[in-house]
Amino acid sequence: MTMRFTARARRGMVALAVTAGLALGAAGCGGGGDDGKNSQPSASASKSGGSNANAQEGQSDTPLAELKGEDGLLLQITSADRDSGGFVTVNGTFKNDGSQSLVIPSILRGDETEIVQHGTSLGGATLVDSQGKKRYYVLRDTEGRPLTTTGLSTIQAGQTIPVFMQFPAPPTSTTEVTLQLPTFSSGTIKISG
Repeated sequence: MTMRFTARARRGMVALAVTAGLALGAAGCGGGGDDGKNSQPSASASKSGGSNANAQEGQSDTPLAELKGEDGLLLQITSADRDSGGFVTVNGTFKNDGSQSLVIPSILRGDETEIVQHGTSLGGATLVDSQGKKRYYVLRDTEGRPLTTTGLSTIQAGQTIPVFMQFPAPPTSTTEVTLQLPTFSSGTIKISG
């Protein structure tokens, strides 16, 4: 009787171990180790975290616009792509043209309470459609995180940092918008797609 219980217990333990292994394996396949820090924007899905944005694909060498900030900080816009989900994703590069390292100003995140609580970002950016007389703010995920590059802190002299911002798309008849970011000059960009 003891042998039968032991064999039955062993089969149960093996079944439990296999089930647990499959559950852990399935959970590990979901994002390839993505912790939200290097993810790119998705047209139809919200992000769970910020992004330190890897180099964007398809960017040209000539920027669409160059916005000048304080102390030699530049924002070069390399693309503004409309997608079928009703979003515009603006990609660019922060560049430190100065001779010393700079702290990325926290004012770039704007002053909305929902965005401020998620740290330094480009959440204060807006797109202005002068034709339609509308202003578009950076999108947020379901937890209030801005769909922009986050976690910006310091940029060394001569360094560049790829960045992105995602906005609701203006009507398809609008092909040019003005990008505004606190402490930077404004720049007109052409939307493709």
